[in-house]
Parts: sequence; structure tokens; C-alpha cells
Amino acid sequence: MFRGIRGATTVTEDTETEVLTKTKQLLEAIISKNQVDPERVVQILISATQDIHSVFPAKALRQFEGWTYVPVTCMQELDIDGGLKKCIRVLMTVQTDVKQEDIQHVYLEEAVTLRPDLQLTKNKEL
Repeated sequence: MFRGIRGATTVTEDTETEVLTKTKQLLEAIISKNQVDPERVVQILISATQDIHSVFPAKALRQFEGWTYVPVTCMQELDIDGGLKKCIRVLMTVQTDVKQEDIQHVYLEEAVTLRPDLQLTKNKEL
């Protein structure tokens, strides 16, 4: 079956170095917590808020050995009044037998405010 694994992080500055570093940390945490094998990944969608334009966050994935052929794309997040700024979101679609409630979604930095319910129950050890 297919499952979506969600995650998000924020940057304090829109620089290529910080965007790639924070995106890499987020992807590493998603992959590690969910024991994701790149051969089981269908696609990765990465969105960024409109205040991020220094680099495509998806470029961070290309630093991972064995992930060369995983389809990944970037898009712009909706610009919602009061929405979290300088935010990068990830949706990784994977083939897995893991139950929906056992998927480990990962929210880092200021993005923990997006899903505090998941932080309390799933990501205490981050």
C-alpha cells in the first residue's frame, strides 16, 4: 500500500546554505524515523513559502547516496494570511506495510506549531 509521510521545517534566513541544510536535516529525520528505502519511494513533493527563493529545496535530496532516481519536485506553498513564514514542507509517498498511525511525521524548528498533536505523541525523541 501507499502512505504519505509529512514533515516541515523553517529557516531563519533565505540563503542557499540554510535552505539546503534545514531541508537535508528534515529529509534525514523522515528517512531515519520511518526506515525509508529509496527503492520504495514513489515521489517526494516539497513546497516552500513565497519568501524562499534562494534555491530549490529539492536540491538537498541529491546529496543522499542512492536517491538519484527518486522523483522529486518543488512548488510554492499557498500564501495564507497568518501562515508560517520561511517554511519548507515535505510529502514523501512510499510503499509500505506500516499502519497509518505508526507513520512518523516530522516537524522541526518553528514548524512544530503546525502539528503540535503529532509532536506530543510521536516525536518526543527528536
